[in-house]
Amino acid sequence: MSKISKFFKGGGSAGSKGRGGPSPQEALARLRETEEMLSKKQEYLETRIERELAVARQHGTKNKRAALQALKRKKRYEKQLNQIDGTLSTIEFQREALENSHTNTEVLKNMGYAAQAMKKVHENMDLDKIDDLMQDITEQQDVAQEISDAISNRATFGDEFDE
Repeated sequence: MSKISKFFKGGGSAGSKGRGGPSPQEALARLRETEEMLSKKQEYLETRIERELAVARQHGTKNKRAALQALKRKKRYEKQLNQIDGTLSTIEFQREALENSHTNTEVLKNMGYAAQAMKKVHENMDLDKIDDLMQDITEQQDVAQEISDAISNRATFGDEFDE
């Protein structure tokens, strides 16, 4: 494979070799890095816009050419700032979608583990044995109730005899 085709197919990337792409954690880390970089660039452009506005005010009517040039630079910086805002929104949306997908994957994986555990627990259970056990429990509860009723009834030793 030529160097150019490796470059365009991503063959040179060490993080994605043999796995079919980056892990969610790697992708999230890169998206966060990009967000931080763009945020810093936003701050830089905002200070440049303020500086150009101050230059335009300073020159005002005295030097119209310098004031117009400062306003043109300010407008360019504002355009770049708007582009960065759009890019940041897209990156935030992608990061949130990736986080949600990763969370869903983890939930699904854990639900699979729980299903396997339940299957293992129920492996040794037989419905006929459970039914027999429940019948035995019901019978013993009935016997216990009869005993309790017999004990709780008043003894009427003297009432049975008429004088």
